[in-house]
Amino acid sequence: MNHRPFETWLLEDLPLNPEQQRELQAHLRACGYCAALTETGLALRSAPERGQAVPASEFTLRFQRRLAAHKLADRRRKFWGMVVFALGGLGLLAWFAAPILVPLINSPAEWIAGLLGYLFFLITSLQALGDVGLMFLRVAPGFVPPFAWLMLASALAGMGLLWIVSIWRLTYAPRGV
Repeated sequence: MNHRPFETWLLEDLPLNPEQQRELQAHLRACGYCAALTETGLALRSAPERGQAVPASEFTLRFQRRLAAHKLADRRRKFWGMVVFALGGLGLLAWFAAPILVPLINSPAEWIAGLLGYLFFLITSLQALGDVGLMFLRVAPGFVPPFAWLMLASALAGMGLLWIVSIWRLTYAPRGV
């Protein structure tokens, strides 16, 4: 049933010509929704006018306090999140840089030897990880059914989406009140 013109006529309270009035009355007899809308409109129009509603006493003060507390808690949460993120990044950087920085403090010969040792360590670690990954890719398809691969891909996609939403929420700054 098409309510569009009848809702517009009822909600906007426009003057109707006799043909529109007949159509509206016929529709109201057949449609309970529009009949209820008419009754609601009549009840609202017949209510005594009191002017603009006045909020309870000290409502704005309580609202402003609650808003300020919410903003303060949000700032604290973001601050501590950034502190944890920064400390984790610095710790990871120190872990990777320690083999280079320790010999750097000593003599240049130790610095060069440390740098070369770290580069060899990094290269051999990456080669070992690559070999393990290739071996896993050769062996895993025989043990894991295709449905499990689809589930794994879906889980990884979901985690990627969750990561993107988390980054967006962390950097989103609401505007306005």
